[in-house]
Amino acid sequence: MSAQRTVLATQVGIVGGGPAGLMLAHLLGRAGIGTVVLEARDKDTIHATHRAGILEAATVEMLAGSGVDGRVLTEGHEHRGTVLRFEGESRRIDFQELVGHSVRLYPQNEVFWDLANARERDGGDIRWSVTDTEVLDLTTDRPAVRFTDAAGERFELRCEFLVGADGSQSICRRAIPDEERTDNFIEYPFAWFGILAEAPPSAPELIYSNSEHGFALVSSRSETVQRMYFQCDPDEDVDDWDDERIWAELQRRVRGPDGLRLQEGPIFDKTVLKFRSYVCEPLRHGSLFLVGDAGHTVPPTGAKGLNLAFCDVRVLAPALVEFFRSGDDSGLAGYSAQALERVWKAQNFSYWVTNLMHTQPGENPFNQKRRRGEFRAVTASEHGAAYFAESYTGWPGDR
Repeated sequence: MSAQRTVLATQVGIVGGGPAGLMLAHLLGRAGIGTVVLEARDKDTIHATHRAGILEAATVEMLAGSGVDGRVLTEGHEHRGTVLRFEGESRRIDFQELVGHSVRLYPQNEVFWDLANARERDGGDIRWSVTDTEVLDLTTDRPAVRFTDAAGERFELRCEFLVGADGSQSICRRAIPDEERTDNFIEYPFAWFGILAEAPPSAPELIYSNSEHGFALVSSRSETVQRMYFQCDPDEDVDDWDDERIWAELQRRVRGPDGLRLQEGPIFDKTVLKFRSYVCEPLRHGSLFLVGDAGHTVPPTGAKGLNLAFCDVRVLAPALVEFFRSGDDSGLAGYSAQALERVWKAQNFSYWVTNLMHTQPGENPFNQKRRRGEFRAVTASEHGAAYFAESYTGWPGDR
């Protein structure tokens, strides 16, 4: 392989070809702004990676209203509410009645698929399966990315702005000097044991369940495939759990006087998902901007991860468009502060609902009884339920 690098040029370089990076490239492309997207994985691998997806109304509008694809409307499932269940007592939070909005169940890997196909349809430049990625010159007006493509050819991409959309292990974020960024984070003392199973739905909407045995989430992928989770130790080994043991544990987490019983079936995917909350401040360094998990992560309990990434894009895309159209950089200057305002609201909600619905290791009876009081205070009050509904479906300023 030659030591020479082919030099490429574009207006915005994007490291990371997940939903956030592809949505940004799509919106910029529609405005006539050139982008190159670099992604370490191949397209089919990302599509085959099962990820849950609860989409806020604003996220749905970004997909369906910007010319990506209408599958989110035809194949996604509208959820007009959700169920909080505590020690076998279920209370439904009616999103439509309380705040006039719904969410839509549509897996994140399908969001990715729609965006990847839209970029290819529109002639977008996506380089899959790149390696040896390195970012440099971030504080200049011509930042760069060096990489090797899938065929082994070496490149240097020069751009006017660089966007790090490369996930929680972001090389772009790590390229910001330690003294120039603040890493805010906490780790939770529990994880989720997640399964995909061949079975019919157990409920029409999600069920968030807490019991003395811990948390369980009853979710869905389709009419024939169900996604469920239960709280576990972060070091749990999936190989220690066969189908019979998994179903027994899930059943006891949701058991109650109403006789709720989950629909069972063969389990074909098992994983342990560790919990961590993280925020990088600021989300800009020179000509580099961070979006999505590259800049912040939340536990999945509040269904904020993908929606938060799209909110970043909703702020950054028009700021970039305005700069290239008129030279006005005020939107870019304000990006980090504006995005972080929403990030910290989402962190607060995710932290709160996670602690509401999970049991902590080593708790005494006071903790569970206090949690029961909080559950009833939220679900028995219209104002308490409305707070949950508004936080879950998206705040008014985000729509």
